Amino acid sequence: MKIYDRKIMSGETTFSRSGISGNDFTQLCINGNYVFSREALDIIREKMPLTDEEYESLIAYVED
Repeated sequence: MKIYDRKIMSGETTFSRSGISGNDFTQLCINGNYVFSREALDIIREKMPLTDEEYESLIAYVED
């Protein structure tokens, strides 16, 4: 969420352009342990867009 918040605050993206589905966003808000699927992160990487460093920091949680 920190990456998302930073990109929203800076104007780099909006929720509708972020690639985050409504369901994933809801899960993030209500479940502190929620982790995106690899497929969802690939979409977010393209749409938000994420730097390689940002993507790698998120994908590390999926692979654990």
